[in-house]
Amino acid sequence: MLPEESFPLDAITVSRQDIREADLTALHALSVSVSWPHRAEDWQFLREYGEGYVAVDASGRVHASAMWFPFGKDFATIGMVITSPRLQANGGGKWLMQHVLEQIGGRALGLHATRDAYRLYRSYSFSDERTINQHQGIAAIPPDVGPVNGGEMRELRRADHAELLALDKRTTGTNRSRLLSMLVERSEGIVLYRDGELAAYALARLFGRGTVIGPVLAANDEDAATVVRPHIAARIGKFVRLDTGATTGTFTQFLTLSGLPVYDTVTRMSLGRQWPLAASPEAAVYALAAQATG
Repeated sequence: MLPEESFPLDAITVSRQDIREADLTALHALSVSVSWPHRAEDWQFLREYGEGYVAVDASGRVHASAMWFPFGKDFATIGMVITSPRLQANGGGKWLMQHVLEQIGGRALGLHATRDAYRLYRSYSFSDERTINQHQGIAAIPPDVGPVNGGEMRELRRADHAELLALDKRTTGTNRSRLLSMLVERSEGIVLYRDGELAAYALARLFGRGTVIGPVLAANDEDAATVVRPHIAARIGKFVRLDTGATTGTFTQFLTLSGLPVYDTVTRMSLGRQWPLAASPEAAVYALAAQATG
């Protein structure tokens, strides 16, 4: 049975609305109300790529949001699930989530659950996969990471884009070409080539309180630190964030020594099948593009 189009909330009623029709200022006010760092510009980027709904009252105030981000016809991520305490207490978060699941269809799903939303996703039978560490802080002078082992490190060029997309697809097992193309237009990029082949890359863009570094793909901790280091070095004394599934090793030590200790954690979860994993041993994902999209 389809969920109702409206939901009673104390003395008022909230209605479902396409997130692309929602007032951007009202969306920003919602994230501020739960201490999420997203700027209006971050919201706009996400809704240009993804789809979803908001719960809005007659005055235009947004009480909840839920989005999903397609990666081909078989997989999608869920994110930006925010519910005001009043709506959550009355079951409104589940009501809006049900609308999103109806829109997604039969895709396998992945998400990163905050502590507040974890129980909601478990109620839909999402399974735990791994912990994602949110490193952030005021960037310090990053430690040296040594030579690039015969490679060439430089800024990303337009001529690199096709190879970047191909490496990302082989590594993630997912077609993220549209997302990455949008990110490249908004980001600074560092690439590492070795023997004429793209071995690693790292993008960095304005987000939230400062800069977020991601996505980052590399074959090992040393290469990951190599392509991340220039982004941190360019922002000493400024706020930087990086979300990673790495919990031990030289890469996480490098982040901590660069002024980016672990600030918080989220849980990667899936429904239908595990997050796509590639058979290629070329590289691994060392940093997310965003918790909402993976």
